[in-house]
Amino acid sequence: MHTVVDHFGALMEGFAVTLTLIGVSTVLALIGGTILASFRVSPIPLLQSIGSGYVETFRNVPTAVIYFMTLFAFPQLGIKIPFFWAAVAALAIYYSAFFCEAVRSGINAIPVGQFEAGRSIGLTFGGSLRYIVLPQAFRSVVPPLINVFIALTKSSAIASAFGVAELLTRAEGVIAEESQAVLWILAATSLLYLVITIPAGTIANLVEKKVAVAR
Repeated sequence: MHTVVDHFGALMEGFAVTLTLIGVSTVLALIGGTILASFRVSPIPLLQSIGSGYVETFRNVPTAVIYFMTLFAFPQLGIKIPFFWAAVAALAIYYSAFFCEAVRSGINAIPVGQFEAGRSIGLTFGGSLRYIVLPQAFRSVVPPLINVFIALTKSSAIASAFGVAELLTRAEGVIAEESQAVLWILAATSLLYLVITIPAGTIANLVEKKVAVAR
């Protein structure tokens, strides 16, 4: 236990990097997923094909492959970015597909009459989607969105294999110095991940109950 206390600062530094990695990746993935969901429900066939192709491609590729793509493909294209931002790009690219499907399910749950109401007041399809449909859709899909967030949080640990000094990387460094305390270090690391995921899961349950009552 004293090993965890002695190296608490290092673990918290890694935890801060992990929180930043998760936060930035989630925002970018949610924005990307919302755009893709808009493509998938668009009346324009080309946009539908782009959205569907993206989702089907990235939902069926392992996360690690996307990490490798961002780390090694970008330099081949002459794009040099730090490992941290390569990890952010990998998570955002991958989880945009999952956020897309969560948002699309919410859009599909909204009655078609909502779009018609938008058209009746002069809104385009995009305007109806933005001002009428999406606000309602997001309220109904908070639980699945949080489930995707939790999956993204766990996948962020893969970044340790690519040199990002996040929580797991720091834990591995401590274990290398204090191998006899490996169980304590891993337990502390797991606890810090739970600090992120358990509140998120609790929020998802509360929102789900609130939405159910509202209906």
